[in-house]
Amino acid sequence: MYDPGQLRTFLAVAQTLSFTQAARRLGVRQSTVSQHVRRLEDATGRPLFTRDTHSVELTEDGEAMLGFAGTILAAHDRAAAFFTGTRLRGRLRFGASEDFVLTRLPEILESFRRDHPEVDLELTVGLSGTLHEQLAAGGLDLVLAKRRPGDTHGRPVWRSTLVWIGAPRLRLDPDRPVPLIVFPPPGITRARALEVLEAHGRHWRVACTSASLSGLIAAARAGLGVMAHTRGLIPPGLAQVPARAGLPELGEVEFVLLDGGRGGHGRGNAATREAADALAAAILAGGDRLHRPPADG
Repeated sequence: MYDPGQLRTFLAVAQTLSFTQAARRLGVRQSTVSQHVRRLEDATGRPLFTRDTHSVELTEDGEAMLGFAGTILAAHDRAAAFFTGTRLRGRLRFGASEDFVLTRLPEILESFRRDHPEVDLELTVGLSGTLHEQLAAGGLDLVLAKRRPGDTHGRPVWRSTLVWIGAPRLRLDPDRPVPLIVFPPPGITRARALEVLEAHGRHWRVACTSASLSGLIAAARAGLGVMAHTRGLIPPGLAQVPARAGLPELGEVEFVLLDGGRGGHGRGNAATREAADALAAAILAGGDRLHRPPADG
């Protein structure tokens, strides 16, 4: 009933909230993206996006289509792999940002392992900045991480807003330095937080540093300070700091997929590249699960 090509285009727009970014990800013209979305909306009989010259947002029906599209495309890809007789093999070193520890990324990886049991998948979880460095040094084959400001490399997976979060009852004294809970360098979110505070003349102090997201969450829940975090990934027990606290806006953040052939410097063999492409496709198809907690969470 629904064309796989149109569904892939829909997912690209839904995850980037941009027809332009979706066109870049897919390697097609923006007019093609618009055409695919229009045809899918005609097929469903429902508007899937509300859009104007400044923004693109999913409608309620668009949110519903997210889950359906991922399921349909996953089944389509499994069927195609079965009937073409392709069996992926080799070693794939995948790096994922700490941001996705509490999401449903493990479900995507589990499905990939089930569909491609002969691929030796090695997972590294770390800071986005560190993952970028490891990819450039040839230590990883595929990375899902934040994009550095000004960087144009990578296939966009998801775009969101960075916000300040902390314990719900936390109160900040405007006359005292902002207590920060941060990743160590070269954390991209850390760098953004410090740059924004400096630009607005706000004094700050580091109240907690941890390379583990769980460590930062524990410190925030204890009321030690605030942390910059993706709005769509706010952990349970924490809340966005209200605007009345007077903290400056942090801007947007993009999560992208990078591999040796698309922005990194690795030179994996053909088997590795095929496995990386397959996992990238699975992540792009299931991108809506990257900002949702596990089902039992």
